[in-house]
Amino acid sequence: KDAGERVKAAEKEAESRRKKEMEYGERVGVVKSGVAKRLLEVMMRKKSNLSVAADVGTAAELVALADAVGPAICCLKTHADVLADWTEETSKEVKALAKKHDFLVFEDRKFADIGSTVSMQLESGPHKIAQWADIVNAHGVPGPGVIEGLRDAASRADHEIGLLMLSEMSSKGNLATGLPGYSAKVVEMAKAADDFVIGFIAMGATGGNEFLVMTPGVQLDVGGDALGQRYNTPSKVIGEQMSDIIIVGRGIYKAADPAKAAEEYRKQGWEAYEKRCE
Repeated sequence: KDAGERVKAAEKEAESRRKKEMEYGERVGVVKSGVAKRLLEVMMRKKSNLSVAADVGTAAELVALADAVGPAICCLKTHADVLADWTEETSKEVKALAKKHDFLVFEDRKFADIGSTVSMQLESGPHKIAQWADIVNAHGVPGPGVIEGLRDAASRADHEIGLLMLSEMSSKGNLATGLPGYSAKVVEMAKAADDFVIGFIAMGATGGNEFLVMTPGVQLDVGGDALGQRYNTPSKVIGEQMSDIIIVGRGIYKAADPAKAAEEYRKQGWEAYEKRCE
């Protein structure tokens, strides 16, 4: 066990060194997915590595939040299935705001079924995610079929869609991080489909410079909540763990002034990135 942990730690350290050696702009020429290129370009234009998790309860709240934080973010993370009043009009409003403020839309659906099922889930159902999301994500538990099923549905969309694989999670006791070999297997699956898979949900550098890493559980202070979520700071996640994009939820959408809070997180996240590039 100790030997395995040392090997994993050494691999993470090597990954971090590789990440540090290449800036966002340089990686535009390394990533293979058009969505990944587009996201990196947005990040450079806006000097933002911030994604806001819009975990709100109504469509009106979602639209208002997206408009408020839009200038500060590179990506808006949604949970369409949380909104009881989600309609096609909601998706149109979100897409319009993404165009207005220059950000991508990431639907945090966490697909986790056989290929044929996830293909239908992405394309059909009440949310018709393929019509409006730029990015979706999936667990690796079902095997490579989950990637191919999502790729199948994405191929029929009128715009390019990229996939993030969950190789690690931020919640206490999660099996994605705890099961030996799981994260490595997810990376292996992603590398076999790197024209569609744009990166990972993970706690730090994963997969090399050809992949982007988004890390959830970020606040200005280290801590946790009663349901097992653990929080790290932008400086730690970007500067030490070598992630690429911070995902912030409650620290922004529960703030008295979400726009002001988003700008502060954007500033701290970008400063951490610039410092690691020194």
